[in-house]
Amino acid sequence: MERKLEGEGDGGTIATWLNKHRQMYSRATRHPFILSIKDGTVDFSSFKRWLGQDYLFVREFVPFIASILLKASRESNDGSDMEVILGGVAALHDEISWFKKEASKWDVPLTGVAPQEANKDYCRFLESMTSSDVEYTVAITAFWAIEAVYQESFSLCLETDCKTPQELMETCKRWGNIGFKQYCDSLRQIADRHLKKEPEVVRRKAEEAFIRVLEFEVGFWNMSNGDS
Repeated sequence: MERKLEGEGDGGTIATWLNKHRQMYSRATRHPFILSIKDGTVDFSSFKRWLGQDYLFVREFVPFIASILLKASRESNDGSDMEVILGGVAALHDEISWFKKEASKWDVPLTGVAPQEANKDYCRFLESMTSSDVEYTVAITAFWAIEAVYQESFSLCLETDCKTPQELMETCKRWGNIGFKQYCDSLRQIADRHLKKEPEVVRRKAEEAFIRVLEFEVGFWNMSNGDS
């Protein structure tokens, strides 16, 4: 039976995009790297590569979220937007600490990790989103997409039929848990609310940002898996 995409049938712009770009979304959320974790065949060297590269990515993620917070203060008339985004900012401190702890456990020397090309490309995209020329609606859509891909990907590794290695359960629970899903749902609601009232030109920009996030996520998983 074909797996129903999260949010499909709920209405809203994002649900439409999830259906329209079903194949690309599935490539991002059901990547062979993630499926190898789920079925217990993951190469731990690939996981260690992901760990070091994602640590670098998260550090670049901080100014991206900070820029969204600034855009929200200027462009959103709903105070709850800032509360949700601030929750994400607060969580990043703990996330960076977690990466350092995991790197120590896996003997990944973070100070010596150099960003690979897929990581550099993704981080350049994040930097482009911080521009004042990028509308808040576009940036918050990209933010939701980045978080949602991780939530749905790692939640697969927590399903009842999974064979996820015990050593990776903490990683999967970090992004696959129900609390993180609720956070992603809140970001999605914010994005959908703003998309609903934007002109078509901005909606197109937001959709393009969504597609680019999916492409970058696939590239990041490929890199982690050691694929060219």
